[in-house]
Amino acid sequence: MFARRSSGPVGVGTLVLTLALALTACGSSDSDEADTSSDQKSETRVFAADSGKVTIPADPQRVIATGYAVPALIQAEAPLVGISSWQRGEAMMSDEDLATYKKLTKVAGESAAETNYEAIAEADPDLIILGVPVPALGDIDMKRLKSIAPVVAVGPMVPSQWREVSEKHADAAGVLDSYEKVKAEYEAKAAELKTKYQDVLPQLKLGHVGSYGDTSKGTFQREFGGSWGTSIAEDIGATYYGEVKKKGPGSQSVSEYPSIEELSDSLGEADAITYSVNADGSVPEGVQYVMDSKLWKNLPAVKNKMTFPVAYTEAATYGDAQKTLDALDKSLAPLLDN
Repeated sequence: MFARRSSGPVGVGTLVLTLALALTACGSSDSDEADTSSDQKSETRVFAADSGKVTIPADPQRVIATGYAVPALIQAEAPLVGISSWQRGEAMMSDEDLATYKKLTKVAGESAAETNYEAIAEADPDLIILGVPVPALGDIDMKRLKSIAPVVAVGPMVPSQWREVSEKHADAAGVLDSYEKVKAEYEAKAAELKTKYQDVLPQLKLGHVGSYGDTSKGTFQREFGGSWGTSIAEDIGATYYGEVKKKGPGSQSVSEYPSIEELSDSLGEADAITYSVNADGSVPEGVQYVMDSKLWKNLPAVKNKMTFPVAYTEAATYGDAQKTLDALDKSLAPLLDN
């Protein structure tokens, strides 16, 4: 950037002019680089979220994730600067993902109402992704969040929608390539298991007992197709019979909570029954309550030893769901011996 020294005498005017031109050249180069960087940062696109169309950065660099967006974006290695708590998924995380999860600043709790707006502002995000269903948005001060950064709200209305929802989260965060890789791994494994069990699984009328029964009220959770405990099994050929008697919004359209006295009516036609267990194989209280019932012991599926525990039923990403597939394969293996 400095002018080369001449072998002859140089006038003061010439030297000043030379230096001025050199400095102008340097300034022009720096300015061009700054303008280019500024243009890159200012590039935006319109994204369709549950809350409507939102203008977001084309290549976000500092992302806040809450709810269902947390596990999906950790696995996709999104540029996260803050997340909500996601305790239900900790047992499903790999050691690496769990370390990342623990290290990231927590800007919200388990529910939408536990959002720390000051912590989000301090993280200086350029994009906020809320992985919560539309009804839960009522617990969030959207106006306040939007004053910090663009907000994309995308959440599942029914449990099985984690597939579409997680894809939108990855798209908004600019990490679709990483997401698609894990999705392809899941689909390949599911297809393999579907072939493995094609001669036995599709022929069975299945029922599922979920872990959210309320023992204090004497109820149990019966899950139908498209629910937490059933949708991944359906990917490998399982068929869950029946439907909710009185459908409600969200998950209430794919699961119900009958009294324990209705157990025979609810699951009496099942050829086989799957039931949710914890990651370590232990039986949740809500499921144990059902299994301790005399009515359970008299169910045809139970008498025929056609009951199968399934771990990781709350998977909400393709990475986590691969663990569910492994759990299903291990549990259903005896079917191939019949």
